[in-house]
Amino acid sequence: MTTTPTQVTSILTRTSGYLESVASHSLQPYRGCALGHSLCGVACYVRHNRFVTHGREWGDFVEPRINAAAMYRRQYPRERMWARGRSRGKFCVFLSSSTEPFQPAETKYGVTRSVLEAMGELPPDELIVQTHSHRVLDAADVLCRVKSVCQVRVHISIESDRETLPGLPKPASPVERRVAAGLALRDKGIFTVATVAPLLPIENPECFFASLQPAFDAVVIDHFIGGDGSASGSRTRRTALPQRMALVEPASVTLAYRDQIVAAARNFFNQVGVGCAGFAGVYSA
Repeated sequence: MTTTPTQVTSILTRTSGYLESVASHSLQPYRGCALGHSLCGVACYVRHNRFVTHGREWGDFVEPRINAAAMYRRQYPRERMWARGRSRGKFCVFLSSSTEPFQPAETKYGVTRSVLEAMGELPPDELIVQTHSHRVLDAADVLCRVKSVCQVRVHISIESDRETLPGLPKPASPVERRVAAGLALRDKGIFTVATVAPLLPIENPECFFASLQPAFDAVVIDHFIGGDGSASGSRTRRTALPQRMALVEPASVTLAYRDQIVAAARNFFNQVGVGCAGFAGVYSA
């Protein structure tokens, strides 16, 4: 793993494509991701983005953007005005869409924490935190401060009840620890969402959602078909993930399987989101 601290000239990116209906801006405290060789890295669309990788192997490099908080403060007035001037009228930040905000480098560099502290002073209208790691709990104190000045949702990705799929790496964070992090944050009054994305074969849907119910206010289910930014799931089909999924559960590579899992989730949650709308906070019973 190569770690190279960098400074950037911009940190708030106006969203487009899949995220455009979810948030006005995305924010990446790091470039690259130490989780790239774990389960979530297999289908990560960023691994194919040559403008990010520059020929490097995804999972082998990370660049902490050490001036991210300063750039947030600098861009805040202009970007808030732009966001509020749009039809939706909300300055909403998605943290993060192309990296893990609580990856191991955060322990040393604290880039994500510094950005959250800046948001406590200059809050967006809404903050959506997206993580694959139980380490989000390390930022519980500052997340509570941000929650006192704006709407906050913490999305914790839990793709399946299985710790492993044959032929694929393990998740960087055990399922049990991610659920525990959700419970701890929810107990602090933070709105928590389990994002089952990308949906992988679930061994026992009833037990799975029963285990999530105490820890999360809502659940979002997203399949790689449509969920990877391509209508047919073509980005994910370039990886080994669909083949490995089919070996465990042949139906899991279809949208019919997603609908089956959505139905199971609704037995336990009154707030269930599907696909992009779910990430935007649109739920139904």
